[in-house]
Amino acid sequence: MTKQSFVYIMTNYNKTTLYTGVTNNLKRRIYEHKNKLIDGFTKRYNITFLVYYECFDNIQEAILREKQLKGGSRQKKIDLINDFNPEWKDLYTSIID
Repeated sequence: MTKQSFVYIMTNYNKTTLYTGVTNNLKRRIYEHKNKLIDGFTKRYNITFLVYYECFDNIQEAILREKQLKGGSRQKKIDLINDFNPEWKDLYTSIID
């Protein structure tokens, strides 16, 4: 059985800062970001809104995709979010159902 992995993009309330990450448990990881349980970039910049994610069948693919996204321009990330989630809604509630 393969375990799913995820690449995700989060933003802050004003949608001025983007954060790209990778995890094998999207619900848990976003919960950690939202509740500021881990020190670092997302805590410092108050990044609590999940606006984009992709699913992968293995962690290696997810890590490659994360590196691709991090290496890309801010505009490419914005375009991805606009295509996936045009209203930039917080998707957290949709993944915890």
